[in-house]
Formats: sequence, structure tokens, C-alpha cells
Amino acid sequence: METAVLYHTDQAAKTRRDILKAAVDIASAEGLEGLSIGRLATELGMSKTGVFSHFGSKEQLQLATVEAAKEVFLEQVAQPPLKSRRGIPRLKAMLDRWLSYVERIVFRGGCFFAAASAEFDSRPGAVRDKIAELTRAWVLALQDEIRFAQGRKEIKGSVNPALLAFELHAYVQEANWAFKLFNDRSAFVLARRAIAQRIVTASGGRVSQKSKR
Repeated sequence: METAVLYHTDQAAKTRRDILKAAVDIASAEGLEGLSIGRLATELGMSKTGVFSHFGSKEQLQLATVEAAKEVFLEQVAQPPLKSRRGIPRLKAMLDRWLSYVERIVFRGGCFFAAASAEFDSRPGAVRDKIAELTRAWVLALQDEIRFAQGRKEIKGSVNPALLAFELHAYVQEANWAFKLFNDRSAFVLARRAIAQRIVTASGGRVSQKSKR
């Protein structure tokens, strides 16, 4: 009896993961509002009742989709740079992994959070709050790494961490936009060049020496 319960629990967890994998991919390209129980049921060859039983409401489905996208972002973007030394090396790794995540088309709609932010920035509610919370956490992580680099004298003390993070964040967002709208892969070359040049300027030309240590 216990084995059967565990089997069904594992099956339910796998089904939920499969639903959310499809949901994140659809939402990245068509928006969270484009998600529906019926659309997912058709996409996965399931009954509407089967899909609905895992979430209960459209808002819960949207929130679960945002959470699933967060887990992918952590795995693909946020966690790998932790292997790099703190300061400029880690800052550069964070930005490179983010660009790579868009360039490799992890989601067919590009950066999930760029799309979701544009969709929900003027829509109050739990979904908007969750998107804002996660997006803010990433921006703050960039700022924190900039401040750490300042503490190591890798970035000039006169640099405003919030402003530099804003600029670096914008370069990646612009590359994502240009790639998705124009199918222009040269946007990634331009973004990487802009990021490298901006970091050199912020460091007062000391990046190469510090990064080699």
C-alpha cells in the first residue's frame, strides 16, 4: 500500500513538472495570460480535469509557472557563476551566463522574466509582485557584486553600483529584445562588447590585471 502511494505521488510530481515545463515555454513566447488549462491539456495530450487538479486556478498556474522559470534561471544563470572568484570575475560570469541563456534559446520566447515583466508591469496582483520580487533580487545581486569589487579596488569607489548594475542589466535586455524581434545574433556580440567596455571604464582600466590574479 505504501509503495503504491509513493508511486502515485512520484507520478503526480512528474506530471506537474511536465505541465510546468510546457507552461514556461509557452508563457515565454505568448505571455502568462496566454496560459490556459485547455491550452496545456491540448499541448500535453491530457484532460482539462487532469491539468486543473494540479493548480486549481489560472493565477495559481501562473504563479507556479513563474516559480518554475525561477528554478531554470537559478540553474542556468545564477548558480554557475558562484564558481568564479567574487568581484569582477563573478560579475562578468553572471552577465555572460545570462546572455548565453538567451542565446541558447532555453525558452523559445527568450528571457522569461523580460517577457513577464513587460506583460505584468502595470497589472497589480500576486503574479506581478512575484515577478518584481525575483527581478529585483537579480538586480540587487549584480549591485552586490559591484560593491564587492569596489571593496577589492577592482571598481572605482566613485562608481554608483545601482547605476552600473542598471546599465549592465540594460545591455542584456537590449540583446534579448533585438534577438527576439529581429532574429539578430549580432546583438550578443554588441552586448558582450558593451559590457566589457563599461566594466573597463568602471575599473579605471584595472580589469585585466585584477582578473588574472
